[in-house]
Amino acid sequence: MAAQDEPAALSALQDARVAIVHDWCPDFRGGERVLARLCRLFPGADVFTLFDFLDPDVKARHFPGKIFRTSPLNRLPGVRRYYRHLFALCPFFIEQFDVTGYDLVLSSSSAFARGVLTRPDQPHVCYVHSPARYAWDEQFTYLDQAGLGFGPKGLLYRYMLHGLRTWDVRTAHGPDLMAANSEYVRARIRRIYGRDALVIHPPVDVEEMPFTPRKGDYYVAASFLAPYKRTDLVLRAFREMPDRKLLVVGEGQQSAALRALAAPNITFTGYLERQQYVDAVRNAKAMVFAGCEDFGIALAEAQASGTPLIAFAQGGARDIVRPLGSEHPTGVLFPRQSAEAIRDAVETFEHNMAGITPSACRQNAQRFSTERFDREVLAAVAQALAVRARDLAGAPAPLRGDPVRVAS
Repeated sequence: MAAQDEPAALSALQDARVAIVHDWCPDFRGGERVLARLCRLFPGADVFTLFDFLDPDVKARHFPGKIFRTSPLNRLPGVRRYYRHLFALCPFFIEQFDVTGYDLVLSSSSAFARGVLTRPDQPHVCYVHSPARYAWDEQFTYLDQAGLGFGPKGLLYRYMLHGLRTWDVRTAHGPDLMAANSEYVRARIRRIYGRDALVIHPPVDVEEMPFTPRKGDYYVAASFLAPYKRTDLVLRAFREMPDRKLLVVGEGQQSAALRALAAPNITFTGYLERQQYVDAVRNAKAMVFAGCEDFGIALAEAQASGTPLIAFAQGGARDIVRPLGSEHPTGVLFPRQSAEAIRDAVETFEHNMAGITPSACRQNAQRFSTERFDREVLAAVAQALAVRARDLAGAPAPLRGDPVRVAS
């Protein structure tokens, strides 16, 4: 789309009705931060989501005055305890949200939201946090961690995941435009769906993270304590480095198992309120992360506070970290998910600390600002609107599989 077409396309949004469809809202984490920014960008939009378990205080702060339209599943007794096990029903219920009366549909999707039913002439932009990991390349890891082999229950789950993959591919070409949150997710979209996407990194509130040039004497591992985060490897590495302190921030289904791995130099804080979390991250010598994140807003937030990163060299960390050897490096990337690789990376970091400055980390984080996110999302929306306008005028439009890029 030509740059001069953008203002004309965006002017059509002044009185437009906008629907934002998000998979589900169990907690206020990375995906919900993106959702909150989209709601700020389109304050009159209506929000549709399968489940809404957000704390009222969180809703009041990040979604003031916003009413979430939820699915009938949200009203099941005690559903918060087992909603993830209802994944096979989610495609059906996401299709029951009627958004056909809106002028623009934005979907925020890591599994289901993209499949919402739209009119042929209705612009649809999808922000992809990731194709559903548990349905594709990480299916075997998830099933193994859940203890689901080839017994009756395991076979049932495998069959349901097969059905989810079929639906996922069928709906992959519905949006006019896909935006991936990292180059890693863009590559997954290309491999799984056979179409290209532009990259729009998630918004990071750089100003919320106070720049702290003087650091403490501890490392921090901060995340939801889930198996794929691989916090267990960080703990095993620091057990073998008793002279180095590690602060573990977060809770999750692995909390008890990980606490059993603790050593005298490892401290668990549990869940922290936001300001306490910010203080723990900004004062750390470095943040250590061994998982493979699709992007990793927590990693970018650490950089915003001037905290270097020691991270596994896959996923969004490759977008975020400027490794040793780069101009103005901001951290160390290690090549394998192992305790030994983490130990080596910590040693490498400490030998090169003088060249990894807090000011370089802060400057690096500016690439992920909320203002940049707003500009890029609006440009993507303008592109989708222009494509739809050309379709209505009878002009040839690019095929769904063609590369889509936002004009600079």
